[in-house]
Amino acid sequence: MKILVDGDACPVKAEVEQVATRHKLRVVIVSNGGLRPSRNPLVQMVTVDEGPDVADQWIAQNCVAEDIVITSDIVLASRCLEGGARALRPDGEPFTAANIGSQLAMRDLMADLRASSPLSSGGGGGRPFGKSDRSRFLDRLEREIRAARSALDQRPRSQES
Repeated sequence: MKILVDGDACPVKAEVEQVATRHKLRVVIVSNGGLRPSRNPLVQMVTVDEGPDVADQWIAQNCVAEDIVITSDIVLASRCLEGGARALRPDGEPFTAANIGSQLAMRDLMADLRASSPLSSGGGGGRPFGKSDRSRFLDRLEREIRAARSALDQRPRSQES
């Protein structure tokens, strides 16, 4: 079990490192570059080529069942869930089999609305990331680690990756 982080613009890298260190879990931070390397031996920095979704492709291809993926990208989260991994937004909201379909549909709907509105500025962004988001993330990451460990403990030895 490891934690994979979609590193570009992720506001909780330090929190991931802190929790992973406490649990002695490996962390892989994937980005297009420009991130300061960690001195923590549990943290691996992976720099991928520039290009759309290159980091996402690397993460999706390298996550396995019960890994935990930290991302805001709904499509990446969907791909990781399909492979048995867990996925969590930086604000602590989990991506699950029960909610990923509606999130993908809403994403597509919003993209269609933006494309069909010539007067739209295309901006917006969303609400600012705050202390409550960080706190919710820390709590949820702890719960996801415990759940993943429990699932791994219950799995027959021949199925472990």
